[in-house]
Amino acid sequence: MRKASGCLVGAAALVALALFGFIWTFCRVYVPAGYMAIVTAKTGKPLPSGRILAEPGEKGVQRVPLAEGRHFLNPINNDWRIVPVITVPAGSVGVVTSKTGKELAAGEILAPDDDSKGVWRRVLGPGTYRLNPEGYDVEVVNAINIPIGYAGVVTSLAGKPAPVGKFAGPGEKGVFEKILQPGLYYVNPRAYQVDVVEIGMNQVSIVGKSGTVVLTKAQSTSANGLAELQQNTLLTQNAKRADYMSRNADLGILNAEEAQLNLSQAPLGSAARAKGAPKKTASVQQQGGRPSYGRQQQGYRAPTPAATKPPVQTSDSVAFGMNQFVQFPSSDGFAIMLDMTVEFELMPENISRIYMLYGDLPAVVSKIILPQILSVSRMKGSGYKAREFIDGEGRQKFQKEMTDELVKILGEKSILVRNAIVRHVEVPSDILQPIQETSIAKEQDLTNKTQQETAKKQAKLNTELAMVDQRKRETEQETEKITATIAAEMRKDVAGIAADAQLKVAEINLNAAKIQAEISRTRGEAEAKAKFLVENEKALGAKRRADVFKDAGTLADLQFVDSLSPNLSIRVLHSGEGTLWTDLKGSSLALPSASGKK
Repeated sequence: MRKASGCLVGAAALVALALFGFIWTFCRVYVPAGYMAIVTAKTGKPLPSGRILAEPGEKGVQRVPLAEGRHFLNPINNDWRIVPVITVPAGSVGVVTSKTGKELAAGEILAPDDDSKGVWRRVLGPGTYRLNPEGYDVEVVNAINIPIGYAGVVTSLAGKPAPVGKFAGPGEKGVFEKILQPGLYYVNPRAYQVDVVEIGMNQVSIVGKSGTVVLTKAQSTSANGLAELQQNTLLTQNAKRADYMSRNADLGILNAEEAQLNLSQAPLGSAARAKGAPKKTASVQQQGGRPSYGRQQQGYRAPTPAATKPPVQTSDSVAFGMNQFVQFPSSDGFAIMLDMTVEFELMPENISRIYMLYGDLPAVVSKIILPQILSVSRMKGSGYKAREFIDGEGRQKFQKEMTDELVKILGEKSILVRNAIVRHVEVPSDILQPIQETSIAKEQDLTNKTQQETAKKQAKLNTELAMVDQRKRETEQETEKITATIAAEMRKDVAGIAADAQLKVAEINLNAAKIQAEISRTRGEAEAKAKFLVENEKALGAKRRADVFKDAGTLADLQFVDSLSPNLSIRVLHSGEGTLWTDLKGSSLALPSASGKK
């Protein structure tokens, strides 16, 4: 029994070891970082009709991929493959198209939620995502980065159409009233179209027969990692404008290269010398492109890299052109051609309405601004004679009238005209030469008269300068005289003040001497009087003492005693009986006191 039990234990250990080896060798699935495992179940319940991704317990491709790490799957019942995760880099968005889910309603182009089939309305921001490529297709496109100096006009591509002439509201298709300020936006290009339009000052320059050139204020891109995104945004907008120019070639719109060529042939500020307008073109060089990020894989389409990058602009740049120019007859029948520039401004609060009514900048210029410039200049210019366009005052008057009219008309269309400048007027040579000769003669005569007046004024000026010099010398002498007089008067005043001071000092000293003499006299009198009083009191005291003693001898004895030295002492010594000293033993000599008392 014990031997049989040992065999069973050994067999079980061998089976467990074999099972562990099978699981570790054939069932272990390791998914590295940055990848995911797409699992296909070979067994399970069949998928419902219309489903392409399976849930746990169902047969087919599993909807949820396996994340990074170690997993164990039965290779008999499952199959798997390792694919990279979906990566959306910074500055990009992922547009998801679901191949599975609920069918869209009729007329819908965007999935209302993530459980519906079709293009999701929401986008994937920068990051990594585990979306099964069997059921989801992810296209990575650039985010919208609007540079400073531009505004983004948003057009909703889905929903019911907004009323004509009205902005689109929530759930409606059309242009939104609210614009996007400069910055980075993660926008679904299938749901919204964003057009960047220049705000601020722009120019429409009409250059003789070379046509019209539209210059926009160049905008500087950010000095950071988002500069490429800004350039891509502008390139995309340029591609849209190029497509508009191509589709509207009959309007005479020229691309930037053709307009720049015309500009170089006829510089601004001078009359064009071209024999004719440039030919219309229907082919426009595409300038758009999108950058590429991430890896190519099934269900994951990264954009192709842009072919070129435009240089960062630093000055006014040519946006596009038109083969139209200003030419009209004067009131006296002469053909007049103008070189002129109109500066206009598009305000941010009006951009969305302008775009909704007219379109992008090329459409605004071709449909609104340039026709009004041509119409107003011809209407106002036809009331002037050819001579008035050569004369400075006439040209200024015409320029002011044209500017005022353009400000009024285009202001009603939310386009602000800041200035309209006539740079050059070209008139026929048969009238220009006589007018110029007449003007030169007038100018020469005016110059001569001016020179004469200048000479007269110069002579007068010289006289005045001489008078000024003479008056200057007189003033200097008068100043010296006044200075000397003031100095003498100051010295006199100083001497007088010093004499007065000495007199005051003498008076003060005299008064002091008088006071001192009075003090000495008073002191002497006081001392004499005091001495008299003292001596008199002493005499009275002596008299009173004498009056006390009737005997003059006693008074003399008292005075004698008073005159004795205080240190004098008298001692009586006893020397024995029967003698004088013995008899005097019991007696004492009485001496009078200094006060006269016994």
